[in-house]
Amino acid sequence: MLYTYSLDNRFVRPNKRLDPNYEGQYDLWINGVKVEIKSARAINTKKRGNLVSKALRFGSREPFWMNFQQIKLDIADVFILIGVWVDKIIYWVMSNEEVKKNSYLSHQHRGGIEYQIGITETNLTDFDRYVVEPTKIGDVVLEKGRNNS
Repeated sequence: MLYTYSLDNRFVRPNKRLDPNYEGQYDLWINGVKVEIKSARAINTKKRGNLVSKALRFGSREPFWMNFQQIKLDIADVFILIGVWVDKIIYWVMSNEEVKKNSYLSHQHRGGIEYQIGITETNLTDFDRYVVEPTKIGDVVLEKGRNNS
C-alpha cells in the first residue's frame, strides 16, 4: 500500500508528542497541520455485483458514484480525498472550510456528527479546482492548513 507520507516525507503519523490532544481522530500530521484522508472507488451505479465487477475506467460513459464517508468536520484542518478508477487515481485536497462550504456535503446519518461527499459523473468537474498532483500534495496541504487556521 502506498501511504501518503511516502509521497512526501514531511507527513508523519500523529502522536501525543506532536499533538497532546491526539487520540486517533485524524490520519496524518505535517508541520502542525492535521490531515484526514478519505478514499472511494468509482463504481458503476447501474450495475449489480461486487465492487470489483462495478469498478470503472476513468472517462467511462457509465454513471458512477464515489462516496467519501465518515467525514468529521472538526477533527482536521485539511482533507485529502482519493478517487480511484481502474486506470487512474485523483487526489483532491480541501481545507476544512472548503469541505464545510461544499454544496455536495451531506449528513451521513440523520442527526449524526458524520458527513459525506458524493462525487458522480455529473459533478466531477466541480471538484477540478481541488485536484493536486501527487508531488504537490504536501505543499498544498500546508498552504490550505495555514490559511484555514
